[in-house]
Amino acid sequence: MVRDLDRVPANYFKKLVNTDDIWEVRVDVSRNTFRLLGFFERQALIVLTNAFQKKTQQTPPAEIRLAEERKTDHISRRQSHG
Repeated sequence: MVRDLDRVPANYFKKLVNTDDIWEVRVDVSRNTFRLLGFFERQALIVLTNAFQKKTQQTPPAEIRLAEERKTDHISRRQSHG
């Protein structure tokens, strides 16, 4: 089932602690749960960096590191291109 929402409900969206301001969005499809990681840009837009199927309660540290690396790269590119 696909739903079109104006806003992501708070229970699907949370800030990950001890990260460089990385957020997690939960998506449930059938019996599978997926996580999309990203960050806010200019207070309104969320830039999604990576996604994975989550099978445990804890977000894998490698996925968090990947999101942080991509955030750093994105910000660096944006600043160098004005």
